[in-house]
Amino acid sequence: MKIRLNKFLSEAGVASRREADRLILEGRVRVNRETVDELGFKVEAGRDIVEVDGRKVRKEEKPVYIMLNKPAGYLVTLRDPFGRPTVRDLIPQALGRVFPVGRLDLESEGLLLLTSDGELAYRLSHPRFMVKKTYLARVRGEPEADALQRLEKGVYVEAKKTAPARVALVSQSPKSSWLRLELREGRKHEVRLMCRAVGHDVLELRRVGLAGLTLKKLKPGQWRQLEHWEVRKLKELVHLS
Repeated sequence: MKIRLNKFLSEAGVASRREADRLILEGRVRVNRETVDELGFKVEAGRDIVEVDGRKVRKEEKPVYIMLNKPAGYLVTLRDPFGRPTVRDLIPQALGRVFPVGRLDLESEGLLLLTSDGELAYRLSHPRFMVKKTYLARVRGEPEADALQRLEKGVYVEAKKTAPARVALVSQSPKSSWLRLELREGRKHEVRLMCRAVGHDVLELRRVGLAGLTLKKLKPGQWRQLEHWEVRKLKELVHLS
């Protein structure tokens, strides 16, 4: 059975679907020795020969699933042309090629999943699956009840209203306060932009929960492989058998 080329590459652990599309458009993917630049191109596993940057792609038999407590100062990418630290630097090369599920910006920290299972990564990141993400944010000043209600109901960020969220005030002081936010969207810099929209810039940001997973005792910079039951729960959550 033929499948889309970007799906084949993601399932083989080469890249996420979005990153695979970029590789295709850049002319770095060949099928049966012919360069392919069509995003809808389909291939048949076991029959077509797929190459990326001249290297043959083979599907991995045992996907890898990793939870990392990302420290601030690391880019969520596999490589950086400027040589800056990336999350891949925190994981042994022996684990093979894995790619991050979703985003955390440079100065944010906390729970990040990395995997070679492209389909699971795609579904956990896609907005239509409404995967819950939980953050702790230290914001400037003392948010009043009105600001918290606005965050819960949705605020306009880049001309688009955010989805309803759960927001709780954890602690407060005149200089800064801690908020706990539960979101089901995956927009870029969403928490920072939401808080700024109600007049309270984010000073620190940590993701403490994702799709039912929590960091527990995992310290910044540490990682662990997910248990079988954790992977099963993730797949059930996004309707992946």
